[in-house]
Amino acid sequence: MNHQKRIQQAFRDRTPLYIRGGDSKSFLTSATNGKNMLRTGPLDGVLDYQPEELFIRARAGTPLRDIEALLLEQRQMLAFEPPHFSPRATLGGAIATGLSGPSRPWRGAARDFILGCVLINGRGERLHFGGEVIKNVAGYDVSRLQCGAFGTLGLLEEISIKTLPMPEEEVCLTMELNQAEALEKLRQWNRLPLPLTGAAWYQGRLHIRLGGNSSAVTGARRALGGEEESDAEFWLKLKEQQLDFFDADLPLWRLSLPRDRGPLELPGDMLLDWGGAQRWLLSDRPYEQLSALAAEAGGHVAAWHTHAPHPLPPGLMRLHRRLKQAFDPAGILNPGQLVPGI
Repeated sequence: MNHQKRIQQAFRDRTPLYIRGGDSKSFLTSATNGKNMLRTGPLDGVLDYQPEELFIRARAGTPLRDIEALLLEQRQMLAFEPPHFSPRATLGGAIATGLSGPSRPWRGAARDFILGCVLINGRGERLHFGGEVIKNVAGYDVSRLQCGAFGTLGLLEEISIKTLPMPEEEVCLTMELNQAEALEKLRQWNRLPLPLTGAAWYQGRLHIRLGGNSSAVTGARRALGGEEESDAEFWLKLKEQQLDFFDADLPLWRLSLPRDRGPLELPGDMLLDWGGAQRWLLSDRPYEQLSALAAEAGGHVAAWHTHAPHPLPPGLMRLHRRLKQAFDPAGILNPGQLVPGI
């Protein structure tokens, strides 16, 4: 039975279905009993790639590494740097989770690069949204709505993604600064036309990545100072959470904050990414305490690796319910995987 027929049958029977790709990011969702799994593996392959038009269209189950290898041949890239976490990572999983790498504040998020998609909703209807090039994308952007939806609004079959040329030159710098000094430097640099593509801080060191044409990178390298990064794989290890920081036994929390927010007095060890907008915290303090501290700073916190989605504020919960009702009225697609009760 193909995917569309399985969803149609599940809709009639009111049977839940759990969509899975390569299982590289299943730790972000609630555990399931392994039954009623709908695998995207058969949805494999690149359907269209036009480097001159800067777009690629592929089936959702296509491995990310295959897509990135194809783009590399043309010196192009997925500019939002989707993390893999496993060789089995797929394009559909990258969009469904909506995760972006270190370049996110400067190049954009996953949702900024999706041009269109083919989607099977919770009734088993195949729907087409968006286009393949920016000039053909019009109307309500349902394709972007799938970013971070964790498959709760439909099964992604095909996805069209905007690509970008790789930078002509790239330089990675590091300098010794405490957290307050690093954040102040970043606050100043964010006001300047610098070719930043990464800014992270951990254990007294600020790491900077520059990417662009040779003259821009050379000028920025001269203006910023610092030393060239000795660990050439730092940014890959950060994106894939392979740094020693992520091997600790303490619970890991992800904080989203305004980028210009200064240091926070939080209990635990911290790593800053996205120029300070994304902060990783190792702490055994309860969610309620950390959530209150993050809210006071103008942001929010979410658990990582815990299979425990946290409840949403009432207004946001109502919006989620309305979207779920529109796309999946029987509530059969990945129930409880994104928000409890949906």
